[in-house]
Amino acid sequence: MAESSSTLAVHRCRFVDFTPSAVTALCFPPLPLPSVKGKKAANNQTFPGFGPLAIGRANGNIELCEWTGSSPRSQAPQAWVVRKTLVGPYPSKVESLALTFRSPRRAAQEEIPSWSNLRLFSAGGGNELVEWDIEKGCIKRTISSQGGPIWSISPNPASTILALGCEDGSVRLLSLLYDELTHLRRLDRLKSRILSIAWGPPVPRQKKIQSAESDSDDDDDEWSDSWLVTGCSDSCLRKLDFATGRALDRMGTDKIRGERTLVWAVGVLGDGTIVSGDSMGHVKFWDSKTCTQLQSFQGHAADVLCLTIGADGTAVYTSGVDQKVTQFSYVKTSRSDPNPSPLISRTSGRWVQSSSRRLHSHDVRALAIWPPHTPLPHSHQRHFPVDVAPVLASGGLDMSVVLTPAALPTATLSGKVMNPLSTSTTATFEDAYHRRLAYTSGCASSSAVHLAKKARLVMCTREAGLTVWRIAKRQQRSEDDADFEPPSPQDGGWERVLDMDLNVQTNIAAAAISDDGKWIAVADWQETKLFQLSEEKNGDLKPRRIRAFASLVQAQLQGASSGASSLLFTPDSSKLVLATSTSSTVLIIDLGTADRAPRALRKFEQHRLREGFVNNRVIKGRNSSSTNDDVEMATEDQEPPSDAEYDSDSDSDVEHSKLVRTTITRMAISPDGQWLATADDRRRTHIFNLDAVQHHCALPSFPHAVHALAFDASAPSTLVLAFADNTLEVYDVEARHFPRWARALVNALPPRFTRLHDPVLGVAFDPAAGDVAAAATAHAQLLPRSALFWGATWICRINLTERTGYGGFEKRRRKRKAVDVVPNANGRVEVQMEEGAQEQQRNFKLITHYRPLLFVDFVSPGELVVVERPLVDVLAKLPPAYFKPKYGAS
Repeated sequence: MAESSSTLAVHRCRFVDFTPSAVTALCFPPLPLPSVKGKKAANNQTFPGFGPLAIGRANGNIELCEWTGSSPRSQAPQAWVVRKTLVGPYPSKVESLALTFRSPRRAAQEEIPSWSNLRLFSAGGGNELVEWDIEKGCIKRTISSQGGPIWSISPNPASTILALGCEDGSVRLLSLLYDELTHLRRLDRLKSRILSIAWGPPVPRQKKIQSAESDSDDDDDEWSDSWLVTGCSDSCLRKLDFATGRALDRMGTDKIRGERTLVWAVGVLGDGTIVSGDSMGHVKFWDSKTCTQLQSFQGHAADVLCLTIGADGTAVYTSGVDQKVTQFSYVKTSRSDPNPSPLISRTSGRWVQSSSRRLHSHDVRALAIWPPHTPLPHSHQRHFPVDVAPVLASGGLDMSVVLTPAALPTATLSGKVMNPLSTSTTATFEDAYHRRLAYTSGCASSSAVHLAKKARLVMCTREAGLTVWRIAKRQQRSEDDADFEPPSPQDGGWERVLDMDLNVQTNIAAAAISDDGKWIAVADWQETKLFQLSEEKNGDLKPRRIRAFASLVQAQLQGASSGASSLLFTPDSSKLVLATSTSSTVLIIDLGTADRAPRALRKFEQHRLREGFVNNRVIKGRNSSSTNDDVEMATEDQEPPSDAEYDSDSDSDVEHSKLVRTTITRMAISPDGQWLATADDRRRTHIFNLDAVQHHCALPSFPHAVHALAFDASAPSTLVLAFADNTLEVYDVEARHFPRWARALVNALPPRFTRLHDPVLGVAFDPAAGDVAAAATAHAQLLPRSALFWGATWICRINLTERTGYGGFEKRRRKRKAVDVVPNANGRVEVQMEEGAQEQQRNFKLITHYRPLLFVDFVSPGELVVVERPLVDVLAKLPPAYFKPKYGAS
């Protein structure tokens, strides 16, 4: 039976000085070009499924995000979540991103673009263009611009050519055909740097006499590029002819005497209209045929740094230094101009500045919208249904990506418009609520904060270093202790005991600290380092690197990178589990003793196997002799080939054809140290037996990526999995089945939990439950199995053995006694979760006053560590935002 109340002592840690990195680039994949021959209808009225999102950070990392909706076109309160993080070289930065198709024909057959069919390019302000290997998570190749630092990159609509805007004033064209990256040619050099590039609408190729074999040619050969437009640093835009490479015309912007206007952003509509944003805050519309200005708006008070165009080309969004996102809409006039100019061939309409919103606190560096805009002639222009609102993504120096529904007011005339973010009933850009994606501290939505429970140490990693703090023990006040004094605010109950700066090749990708505080493992994408800690007289920790560890790991991987994507120590601090970064191998390493060096016990390569998977889903049948809750899993007799077989055939083509590339993102070890669970970015989960040091079973894959893994302290063989869409699963690893007692909860989670806007990031079990279970093993199934699930802005206590109840939460606020925050005599904060009389109050207790959360876990029975990093503290370290006072404003 559940207790009437539960009280936890909470260490509210705000001393962790983690600083997230600014958002510098956002990119959605393009849409495939329609067929000129009519194979694919251009006016497809279906809304394209929400595609992946790439986020570039100022520290060089790139986050690859996926939509969490149950279907590609359904609402998703969690929106995009980070599926994988590409760790950038140290030091580096990302200034611009571009996504292109590897195979346009395959892209036309996919409902949403898949990562395997996408190529990702980035530029960081230097001479090198970087292409990333998305599956391996590392740099695939680099190529020099041959023209100095790269200021802008832009792929053509057919994904066959990539244009680079360089410091020397030239536009370099790179060929992307046949999955290669080679220099094609250079356009005429200008006398200013190229700050921005956009491609004009492609034109259908001239019909030629074709043979029967030519009908099977790729559809991207049906379109040919016509011209490009560049934004320059000399107060001008220039139109360049693609065929000849010559500058066709020049468009001059406004400028102040003695200063040059910088054209930071440029775009092209389907009818050829050019849009530009410059350093004077002007947004201008130009006619591409005559290269004359059509309209000009003083849309911003400072530099316009970015712009994006709506899917149908009737809306333009701009933003920049003044933190505002401004919408420009194209409206049709009732009658045409009585004296139209014969030089301007446009329909009756004009652009208006329709709305402006302040979504950020500092400079906005990037804008992107889904569905993306493809500049196409009117005869081939796409038409999207208006009952689903587009989503505008923006990011900048305030480190968070902001998502805003961006439906036009005219879309509401034909009926209700669905808000994909589920933030409000309205979906227009002017009225809908936006939502801010919470920043995560680690790779792939993991945490950069780690806890050593027995030693009471908190560790936090940064790009090239780490810091360790010690948390003071909780002091109990006795009844006869009249002279007891709580800790002073100056003491804080914590102290910094270690600060390390490491020599790394890339940003740190993974780290771990042992429970006894004697070991620290830290890894970038290329190398893993192991340190042994010893305590000095003043309480500080002194690290000593184990030099032989690198060669030990390298010997097991046979030349592959010894970096790690995930690290974890066993509860007894005797073993280290290492998931390699590029080869997806799980290494079990015995740390040894004072007189014995570390040694590798075994390596597992189950995550590399392609066998047993169809379309990235695990294929497992049901056991005919078992109940409906039992799932037949791979056993020791059916496990994949042994390590010896891998070693013997590692160089054969047959062996490589059986392997897949993936990244292990999550690992968990049971409290008794017997079971290890690992999950990768292909949504596959494997269970290993650490006592026998062998593979135990493979779970069926799930629709979404695993965001949290943990074993129940009261039942160490019970594994709890939480997913990106806030759904749960419970699995008994010893019995190899999903227990029936958890079905009622898992299949009926309350909507108000699954529709929380921040995805679950972790799950924690109170170690006290394990002590109670040891004392009453006979009644283990009747004991409450409570877990704390947490996201960036919430903590929810869920009893896994209880039913959900109606609604899961009480809706009448005046009768709710959800959370009381009471400081005790020790200066700690105790959270009391009172049991309500109504049925829906028995489970799913939610608190939201800790935010934003970086880490939540138990340091001892009944004692919780909550690590917060308030946004106010983070923004206080930034330079002041642009502010222009107005006369008479208070």
